[in-house]
Amino acid sequence: MKFNKDIISKTLIYIFLIFGSFVMIFPFLWMFLSSFKTMQEVIVFPPKLFPSHISFENYKKAFSMAPFGRYFFNSVVVMIGSVCCTTTTSILAAFAFSRLKFPGKSVIFSFLISLMMIPFEMLIMTNYTTIVKLKLFNTLPALLLPFVASIFYTYILKNFFDTVSDSLYYSARIDGASNWKYLWRILVPLAKPSIFTIVLLNALSSWNSFMWPLYITSDFHSRTLPYGLQVFTTEAGSFQELLMAASTIIVLPMILLFIFARKYIVNGVAHGGLKG
Repeated sequence: MKFNKDIISKTLIYIFLIFGSFVMIFPFLWMFLSSFKTMQEVIVFPPKLFPSHISFENYKKAFSMAPFGRYFFNSVVVMIGSVCCTTTTSILAAFAFSRLKFPGKSVIFSFLISLMMIPFEMLIMTNYTTIVKLKLFNTLPALLLPFVASIFYTYILKNFFDTVSDSLYYSARIDGASNWKYLWRILVPLAKPSIFTIVLLNALSSWNSFMWPLYITSDFHSRTLPYGLQVFTTEAGSFQELLMAASTIIVLPMILLFIFARKYIVNGVAHGGLKG
């Protein structure tokens, strides 16, 4: 009887997981297949899952209606800059709150953690005013400046640094290593899973960012890929087949990145976010 109960419970769990996976994957599958459909096939009712024939005409039209080459370049530059800046500041801040001793450390860190409850949308006007005063409006640095530091990523790294034995730190100090050398030669190599997670999550969020680039840029020279989707939506309606093609272009790199790096994301969060 116990054996049968175990089989039934595992079967139900697998059924639930398979159903959840289908619910998560289906929108991406629909987007990809719709990118090959004609306008009539996209709006037909009842809907058709598969196109009548495979054609890349929608992709050609999408690239002709918007400068996706420039958008792609801007997205790559912003993503690389954001990843480099955020990772560096997160490592330095996490080490300071984990190993260094200074007055009010716990209070300051608790205050920073509490700021995570404030949504970014509430800070848009303040950040916008700051960017304008710095005369960075409609520039690529304006897309990076509000995201050069992250409390969440600092929290993940700090929790991992806290799990490293103090004896390792004092041994390194006795051997003559400075805090700087200890950080980059010992802690950072040990924290590779958490750092890799930060890099991936930051790359995903930077690549998919839409609201901030929409407010802080005014022409295609500084705008990124997500903004290009607006070209296919007008007052008269939307070109859904072109919108699906453009969405596929934007989403596919991040989907592939997530598929190949999902193990590192889970391991990094588990090591850095749950042990503190």
